[in-house]
Amino acid sequence: QVQLVESGGGLVQPGGSLRLSCAASGRDFSINAMGWYRQAPGNQRDLVASITRGGTKNYTDSVKGRFTISRDNTKNTVYLQMNSLRPEDTAVYYCNAPYRRPQYYWGQGTKVTVSA
Repeated sequence: QVQLVESGGGLVQPGGSLRLSCAASGRDFSINAMGWYRQAPGNQRDLVASITRGGTKNYTDSVKGRFTISRDNTKNTVYLQMNSLRPEDTAVYYCNAPYRRPQYYWGQGTKVTVSA
């Protein structure tokens, strides 16, 4: 079973940047689309960005132009570069395979706080 470990979160001021990483163990990482989700307190977990094994990317409207998802299949890692961060981006960020059934077990996530 693939294990997912997210890292790179922290406290950042509005307008700042962070780069999140998700390291996956396991052999089938490279064949699956991967995505970044976020969950703010009291909200559901939403998919904000995804990337296919071929590199096609999709973003939810609220992060388009600010976030960039990428992957390195040689390192079994998916990244999320977040620029121009806003307070409403505050959440715990998770990665997973959005179209795989069942999905991988969820990692612990990495917390992003955008505040002055």
